[in-house]
Amino acid sequence: MDLEKQEGVVVVTPEEVEVFDYAKRAQWLRAAVLGANDGLLSTASLMMGVGAVKQDVKTMILTGVAGLVAGACSMAIGEFVSVYSQYDIELAQMKREGNTQDKNKLPNPYTAAMASAVAFSVGALVPLLAAAFIKDYKVRLAVVVAVVSLALLVFGGVGAVLGKAPFVKSSLRVLIGGWLAMAVTFGLTKLAGHVGV
Repeated sequence: MDLEKQEGVVVVTPEEVEVFDYAKRAQWLRAAVLGANDGLLSTASLMMGVGAVKQDVKTMILTGVAGLVAGACSMAIGEFVSVYSQYDIELAQMKREGNTQDKNKLPNPYTAAMASAVAFSVGALVPLLAAAFIKDYKVRLAVVVAVVSLALLVFGGVGAVLGKAPFVKSSLRVLIGGWLAMAVTFGLTKLAGHVGV
């Protein structure tokens, strides 16, 4: 607050305080964290699933690479379609209201698509790099689970800090969900391999 003296009277005038809008931050944060988490978890789960029935490193890495490419393309296309739909709806509303001068503030579907693909790819690289140089099957699986667990904790923690959410609760929720996804994928693929599907 500023204090001003006018004719012997002190007048208090409020300063302009910039308020940060966490809802706006949540939009890009959601896309980045979900993209990276999806890349990490879907690629790791694919690698663990294939690793349940094929023990060689080449098959596991090729599965991870295929998961990275397919997932990044899928995320980019999905984000593009979603954001473009949002853009069209908001622009149509602006036109109905006769107010299109703020159209440059609308979300950019191309930027969103690229960001989503990059975030997914960054997440997918984690299990790929963890498994790439380990020949022993059991050690490779253990290293992938350990590295992915650490990354899940980090992603959950970053999301919590940036979104001002409870740190431990967010981190553990992401970690437990990741363990569940990898375990289900490993177990069901192992079962399918034993059944002979």
